[in-house]
Amino acid sequence: MHQAHTVDSLPQGAVVFSTGVRYTIWAPDHRQIWVTINETRRHQLDPISPAGYFEVFDPEGRPGDLYTFELDEKVGIPDFASRFQPRGVSGPSMVIDPKAFTWRCQNWETPSWKGQIVYELHLGTFSRTGTFQGAIEHLEHLRELGVTCVEIMPVTERAGRWNWGYDGTFLFAPTHTYGTPGDFRTLIDACHEHGLSVMLDVVFNHLGPQGNVSSTFTAKYFHSESDTPWGRNFDLDGSSSVPVRALLKQNITYWLEEFRIDGFRFDATHAIPDRSEVHLLAELSALVHEHGGFLVAEDERNAVTVIEDESKKGWNFDAAWADDFHHDIRVSQDPSRDRYFEAFTGSASEIAETVEHGWLHRGRPIPPAGIARGTECRHVAPEKFVYCISNHDQIGNRPLADRFHHAISPTAYRAVSLFFCLLPYTPLLFMGQEWAASSPFHFFTDFEGELGIKMAEYRRKEFARLGLEVPKDRKNEVIDPQTEEAFAKSKLDWEELGREPYRSTFTFYKRALALRKELHLEGNPGRTRWRVQSAGDVVLLSYTLPGRVVDVIFAVKRARDLQMPAGKTLFCSSDAEMNLDEPATVVIERPASFSTTEE
Repeated sequence: MHQAHTVDSLPQGAVVFSTGVRYTIWAPDHRQIWVTINETRRHQLDPISPAGYFEVFDPEGRPGDLYTFELDEKVGIPDFASRFQPRGVSGPSMVIDPKAFTWRCQNWETPSWKGQIVYELHLGTFSRTGTFQGAIEHLEHLRELGVTCVEIMPVTERAGRWNWGYDGTFLFAPTHTYGTPGDFRTLIDACHEHGLSVMLDVVFNHLGPQGNVSSTFTAKYFHSESDTPWGRNFDLDGSSSVPVRALLKQNITYWLEEFRIDGFRFDATHAIPDRSEVHLLAELSALVHEHGGFLVAEDERNAVTVIEDESKKGWNFDAAWADDFHHDIRVSQDPSRDRYFEAFTGSASEIAETVEHGWLHRGRPIPPAGIARGTECRHVAPEKFVYCISNHDQIGNRPLADRFHHAISPTAYRAVSLFFCLLPYTPLLFMGQEWAASSPFHFFTDFEGELGIKMAEYRRKEFARLGLEVPKDRKNEVIDPQTEEAFAKSKLDWEELGREPYRSTFTFYKRALALRKELHLEGNPGRTRWRVQSAGDVVLLSYTLPGRVVDVIFAVKRARDLQMPAGKTLFCSSDAEMNLDEPATVVIERPASFSTTEE
């Protein structure tokens, strides 16, 4: 019944056996610990490790039992390692048996990261019901679109009825507002049946501000010297860091083995300090790769160490978000400039430089502080850079939550979209981008008390700091993030796909992604089969394929700037007569012996 454990391997939480349920917690700050089950049974936990682990076995325990802990004088405390909180962050935890779920997709194997086309979605606003089950009805749409990987924004339990997910407080518990753990498994199973891999967004840089019970068990979870703007850092290198690291490793193993997650996007890895000889994220990278999975980092430093392998003392992540491209493209098309984009000009030469290397800033000082940012990266494979023209941050962190296509003309949006889809880097689409959805994507929370009251003020101050101004005639469109309106207006309207111009935009994206797969030869264009250059306001990306060259020509400002190569036109961003005063992207196929442009 009891296994011999080392400190590094003690699994926390409620674990189901055929003979009952074992409860294990780490609570070195306490001496008397009890668990109350279904309000009828009560057991005292025994200390089993000098590190502060406690454990008890309940022979009457069964899946579905509800339980809380009593820690000295503190009562009714849910399990920090809870697998489900059916009544939210303040309610009891539920015992879950992962073996009770029957997987239908038995032959699924996690694919290589190379060639992935990522689709980011927020479960609460992706479907009408905003649930795990509700998302399943739209998976055929994603397969038809041509994406290969669904990136799901964080799903862990957090305070309130709606939230982006980055304020999670129970790392192992899928939020009850989306459904049960079984419902989440059903969604993942359905994704695999549709040929879609699943990447889960996880947050290891902080915990949410409400409903966080971790410090009730022990304050040793958190670093004494380091905080983020969003909350306290986990202590990964202090005297009590071994159990903390063990829990986070257990969490990743849990998602891989009990939910069949294929990969992870780690939020704000630049805000996860670790002075250990081997960074926790490098250890997690090795763990995920041992399971055949992949990892992507959001890291604002443009640090090549994140995506280099162990031989160069890197973390060996499969990719990192590369926002420089987004910023340059946004500035090239949208005349409104704020401090967020002041280090970018949006010129064709700058866009070409970004595409040539992976990111633009590679050690140069950038405003406003003039601090050098980034490292050289052209030696790194292109699939290790995730490009986008929209993601949750770039929409939701704007005062009006307007999407890119809301700020520019449909013609410009198609030109940018076609160029983006055909780049050699890993593309990420944000839900609704593929049909130019009318819905915004607001920042929304549902906190209680003073924190909730202050959210709107906090957002106003943040917008002011970034120089994000709202026109006077639109100030009434700025929505308090605490209101249900902010959440409801962010939901996708799937009926739009049955109307123009949404339907034709979706068809456009399907064609663009299909051409991408053709150009990229098994999903890996490498660094040698393409080159990029600029001339004036035009960017030219050329793929060298067997017996032919395919030119992707992006006129950043005006189609009249194009100099059309001799050859066959495969795709043009303007289906109708081209507006010469708008941006355009044209794809030309020519024999390898043809010159680049007509004399």
